[in-house]
Amino acid sequence: PIDVTTIRTLYVFVEIGVDNTHLAQTIRANFPSDRAQFQKQILDAEELNANAAAGTLLTGVARLRLEGPTAVDTLPEDTPDPARAAKTKLALVSTIQFVSAVQKLHEDLSADLPPEKSSVPLPRRTAGLIASAGDSPSQADSNVDRNIELYSGQYETVIPRSKPLSPGEILGCTAPSLPSDVDALLYVGDGRFHLESIMIANPTVPAFRYDPYSKKLTRERYDHEEMRSIRMSAIRTARASINESESQTIARRKGEDDLAPEKPLWGVVLGTLGRQGNFKQLQYIMEQLSSHSIPIPFMPILISELSPAKLSLFPASHMSAFVQTSCPRLSIDWGYAFDKPLLSPYEASVTVGGRKGWWEDSEKDKEIYPMDFYEATGEAARSRKMGAGALTV
Repeated sequence: PIDVTTIRTLYVFVEIGVDNTHLAQTIRANFPSDRAQFQKQILDAEELNANAAAGTLLTGVARLRLEGPTAVDTLPEDTPDPARAAKTKLALVSTIQFVSAVQKLHEDLSADLPPEKSSVPLPRRTAGLIASAGDSPSQADSNVDRNIELYSGQYETVIPRSKPLSPGEILGCTAPSLPSDVDALLYVGDGRFHLESIMIANPTVPAFRYDPYSKKLTRERYDHEEMRSIRMSAIRTARASINESESQTIARRKGEDDLAPEKPLWGVVLGTLGRQGNFKQLQYIMEQLSSHSIPIPFMPILISELSPAKLSLFPASHMSAFVQTSCPRLSIDWGYAFDKPLLSPYEASVTVGGRKGWWEDSEKDKEIYPMDFYEATGEAARSRKMGAGALTV
């Protein structure tokens, strides 16, 4: 880390250009600017088929499309004036290289679309483009001279922020909590790693991804229930090892189990790859373990890259759990593959009682797994700054 090493380091942030016009037109071609329409045409219709088996042919439902609104989509005559109707509210996020595109999209969607720009020519269908179910060859090529009609109203857009990150920027381990009235979140970027972070932090908000390379808009989902179940199991297994250690300690004091084996250790892993390791955070975790009401024996471990194969080299009978400081997503995404619980710093704090688990916090209405690893006010940030001293703050 640049605040630890004595070597001067220059970070270069690369901004990648995006076809901003195509991005804005894609949103306007698919998302009604009216909140009620958006809920009905995009969210409600799509939810009806969310549990369809893989390979199921979906017909007669609204899907993300190339075509814009048609006469079928228009509001009934008794619908209130669109100018006074509630606007669709979108949260816009991206990785750091696309934050400028997010800012531009925010500007484009916050204004009415001029009449002369409310439709764009529909390009000829090209090889490899999948036609809608039931299209005949003539129908598939019938869009040669058609236009895409765009929703021309204003959208309400927000660009959330987790300081010290830039507005709209998210990381795989750090993402903000969105306002409760957001209709959907839109992620601009390729891949799902960073997107999954804000999906985990906002499990009830529908997520969409615009890939600036393929220029595709897709609906994205995440199995929150399975993830939370796996992580809760790891925490409870680690807690059980503490209780077992207490039983052994009491037995030794009473002289009932003089021949009992040594108590299994917790391995505290300091990642040495790039910026992943932080010695003060290591100190913080070790202090948590040693100051616990039942002191937890531990062993510091330095590893550049974590893998089940590497940790399996430690005898199972000698280890009861591992805490890794490299990246919380190693535990979330791959923890199930390890023989022993592989806890993130947050999960370790929950295990020893320093922090409430997401299922234990009665102050929150929903079970939300926090994604605040680099958030300035979070526990992890305090521990990286103050080390063991953060426990007394």
